[in-house]
Amino acid sequence: MAISSFRITRFQFARDRVIGDSQVRADDVNVAALELISDSGAVGLGFIQTLFTALPSQTEIERVFAAEVFPGLEGRKAIGLVHKVLRPRGGNLRAGTLPFHEALQVALWDLAAKEVGLPLYKLLGGERNKVRAYASGLDFHLSDFDYEKLFTYAASIGYTAFKIKVGHKDFERDLSRLNILSRIAPVGSKFMIDANEAWSSKEALMKIEAIQEAGHDLLWVEDPILRSDFAGLKTLRESTRRTQINSGEYLDLSGKRLLLEAEGADIINVHGQVSDVMRIGWFAAEKAIPVSLGNTFLEVGIHAACALPEVEWLEYSFQNFDHLVDEPIEIRDGWAYAPERPGHGLVLSESARAEWSRPEILKREELGAAPANPRLPIF
Repeated sequence: MAISSFRITRFQFARDRVIGDSQVRADDVNVAALELISDSGAVGLGFIQTLFTALPSQTEIERVFAAEVFPGLEGRKAIGLVHKVLRPRGGNLRAGTLPFHEALQVALWDLAAKEVGLPLYKLLGGERNKVRAYASGLDFHLSDFDYEKLFTYAASIGYTAFKIKVGHKDFERDLSRLNILSRIAPVGSKFMIDANEAWSSKEALMKIEAIQEAGHDLLWVEDPILRSDFAGLKTLRESTRRTQINSGEYLDLSGKRLLLEAEGADIINVHGQVSDVMRIGWFAAEKAIPVSLGNTFLEVGIHAACALPEVEWLEYSFQNFDHLVDEPIEIRDGWAYAPERPGHGLVLSESARAEWSRPEILKREELGAAPANPRLPIF
């Protein structure tokens, strides 16, 4: 099952709602499907995504991939590439022209698992097939009305853990959002907040204490201060005894390792780069540090979540991507379930390829209506 060819399909469409945090917002989806095709016809699928600017045309994406990436894949078996370690010296290991890194890892692991006929979570060593999911609204730019509507709906379908965005210039607004959530969430629910580095170390401590004094217990506070302030993060860990500090989202693999060595996180946050996630997960397990799976495209992170012993939670943000694949990851009653199909279980929908592919860049006014989101019918 040597890799013999590839296919890229570019998508661009409006979101069903604005998403964002204290630092950024996004109204559109800019993504391309990467399919690695073996000589047996098996396909490994990953997704190339940019949040804030449109991807180049499909022809340009293909050109760059063919020049920069495919020569190292052609004729090789995926199972022989997923654990490859490169020698980082000088300019031989550098960021690509386009963000292929995560898509490539996901597609290779998908193909590798298909080569041996296993669901990806089992190839990664997992025995359980489900992980608790928490409802994350990416809600900073929503009105109070839409914010309440989203989390009321999440509670109605079985979620009992919720993460909201904070870090507003008016701290009373953060408190107000927590008050709304407390009113609509089921009794005994767990709350998390995510400041996306909006605060300084002392400011974070003061605001966490104010939130607790207002009656809100927090399971964790995510990225309260700058990712590079390891000393400040450690101080927060040692000072906030009623909550945990979740950090690492904005750090690469090496940065996450340094963060753990500096004892700057109670929980380490990882995303969708399968090889990188497993490596930092092994290190976290040695230190008995919990791992949380942040947003991954189409929730493919469920496989690493099921495989790593320190993962208790997977983030789910109700993003309208499900139409891109034949069978999305199952999420039910506050749990996410890993598919039992070989690979990661996601297959690009041919109807989506026909209806939603956009080979050329469109202006925003040309995107039309967002695709329906059956997991969030209230928007």
